[in-house]
Amino acid sequence: MTQPSEPSAKGAEVGRRIGVGLMYGLFKPRVLGAWKVPATGPVIFAVNHSHNIDGPMVMGVAPRPTHFLIKQEAFIGPLDPFLTGIGQLKVDRTTADRTAITRALGVLEAGGVLGIFPEGTRGEGDFASLRAGLAYFAVRGGAPIVPIAVLGSSDRRGRLIKALPPLRTRVDVVFGDPFDAGDGTGRRTRKALDEATERIQKQLTSHLENARRLTGR
Repeated sequence: MTQPSEPSAKGAEVGRRIGVGLMYGLFKPRVLGAWKVPATGPVIFAVNHSHNIDGPMVMGVAPRPTHFLIKQEAFIGPLDPFLTGIGQLKVDRTTADRTAITRALGVLEAGGVLGIFPEGTRGEGDFASLRAGLAYFAVRGGAPIVPIAVLGSSDRRGRLIKALPPLRTRVDVVFGDPFDAGDGTGRRTRKALDEATERIQKQLTSHLENARRLTGR
């Protein structure tokens, strides 16, 4: 079986430019704290997830190209070659997808930006329930985590298109301070990852609360 090629850094930059055009064309993003994103080196974006546009929105407003881990169900029809072409990573959420894990770690090893929805699926977008994957990538990849709160994307009032927030509505994207998930020992045991997940959850929840106060959302 042919192995999938490594995610394209150039493709991710093309995806970022497409995201810029789409997100600023359809909505009114207000971006706060983007200067906090490290300019170089591996970084993980941890994004709350309440709407389908959260990923494209972050891709369009982030200062660096982003490779998101995206559920394989989204790679259907023409979206499959398109998402792959812009450097996004297909992941099977029903199993330990070793191909996706290897490719995601490859992004970090190459000094790129990996985007993760740590809640695993769309929900309230409140970071209430995190999966262990974020801690694993942060500890194994030695990458700082930048928490990102996307607020306003799930507003249902005045929608013309059911799957989208109201066109030209304001969507706030708030970047937080980078932080390390590990305890400095480099341990990768189950206990260490569980402890890292607890630390991550506290940081992400705190960032979301601060973002809501800052934006009035």
